[in-house]
Amino acid sequence: MYYQSKGYPHRIPYYGNGTMQNYMEYPNYWTYPYGAIPANQLNPYHASNGNYEIMLKDYGTNPFIFNINEASKQNNTYRTALWTGKHLQLTLMSLNPGEDIGLEMHPNVDQFLRIEQGQGVTQMGKRKDNLPFKRNVHDEFAIFIPAGTWHNLTNTGSIPLKLYSIYAPPNHPFGTIHPTKAAAMAGEERENNSNRNTVISGKTPDEWVRYTEFLVNEGLEDVQRGINATHILQEFILMGILVGKGYSPEKAYETVEEWERTGESKLLQQSKNM
Repeated sequence: MYYQSKGYPHRIPYYGNGTMQNYMEYPNYWTYPYGAIPANQLNPYHASNGNYEIMLKDYGTNPFIFNINEASKQNNTYRTALWTGKHLQLTLMSLNPGEDIGLEMHPNVDQFLRIEQGQGVTQMGKRKDNLPFKRNVHDEFAIFIPAGTWHNLTNTGSIPLKLYSIYAPPNHPFGTIHPTKAAAMAGEERENNSNRNTVISGKTPDEWVRYTEFLVNEGLEDVQRGINATHILQEFILMGILVGKGYSPEKAYETVEEWERTGESKLLQQSKNM
């Protein structure tokens, strides 16, 4: 059983001696990865006429706790990014009666949708012109969309359809706000034409270039030192793979150099002596 107060499910009752009052109160301090922080500093909401509201902006990649149901219902934009991290992204969405997200497909992104208010119909399929999977959905329904699947969601109700979407990895630039579907379509068209806002694992192409500048400079120094091209390519392709696995450029460089120095990679030692 959960005790409710203004729609918030507070502390889950546990076995032991205690009073009901304890279950309905926030603790003075929350357990947190960086130490104990006062609850009133952690809660981003402020009360206004009995309602709880949050500033709708992108809080990634900072640690963040909020009431997702309240934030989803508060949002009135077609799409607003609320948290963009390295490996996933949360956006809030609101569809007017009769409006749909629009038929789309993400080749390398898994997507999760959860309806917080309203009703609609979702369609999915492997081909754009064939969407055999069709289900009616309403508040508290979750929708999982595998990468490479064409999909759409349409508001079939008489009130706005409020939902949130989780992309893994991120699918939109940090801080994305699309007030309307038309604005979203115009923005996506600009992205497709310029390819400037393509986001892969949370970074645009230019951001990845800047992020890996350390490796580029190290590679150029190897060229100036006269190290053969085969060895340089082997090393820096390996470093790029490690960066893709989450290593920082500096850590990737140190790791590959250690493989060569210790002999863990005999092939690297051989190519350096060619």
